[in-house]
Amino acid sequence: MARPSLTRDEVLETAAGIVKQHGPTALTMRRLAAELGTAVTSIYWHVGNRESLLDALVERTVADLGEIRPAGRTPADRIVSVARALRRQLRDHPHLVAMVHERGLTERMFLPAQQALVHEVHGAGLRGARAAEVVRAVQVQVVGFVLVERNRERAPTQRPGEEELWDAETAEGDPGLARALARPVDPERLFVTSVRALVDSLLAQ
Repeated sequence: MARPSLTRDEVLETAAGIVKQHGPTALTMRRLAAELGTAVTSIYWHVGNRESLLDALVERTVADLGEIRPAGRTPADRIVSVARALRRQLRDHPHLVAMVHERGLTERMFLPAQQALVHEVHGAGLRGARAAEVVRAVQVQVVGFVLVERNRERAPTQRPGEEELWDAETAEGDPGLARALARPVDPERLFVTSVRALVDSLLAQ
């Protein structure tokens, strides 16, 4: 019988932590039991076998990704806030998101964010196919940006780097632009700038 102090939520939280830090392959029942300081039989008692555990983690991830609360005074502000929240969630749970994708639940995972966007797009006065286009454009912008971010983070050190490549000559005589492009990218600022430009353009049409 499981120890009285151990709960299903505790098991899932610890399992999610292992996956988040080390990836799905690192999640074994023996390792999870060791992390929790309990017997493997206790894990089975709470969540079943490993496949059942993974299914429960996927369901938990889908539920967590549904907790998006738009913020802002205007529909455009709130759409941008949804995009920022979705980006943070995708970046914070890459291994768990991959598990959701592998189990064919990607569309379901994105549904809550899409519904939040639909509400705000309706608030901006758009309906039908035009509203759907805005929702999908924002989602693609978020997912594409996250993929580019992750590729940059995993890329080997670049030689020469941007700080060496950009000068007045390569910037067509614009030293201010050269200095700006030579500095490290601020991903959050760039993301907000790109999403804001996209949203403003789409809502203005």
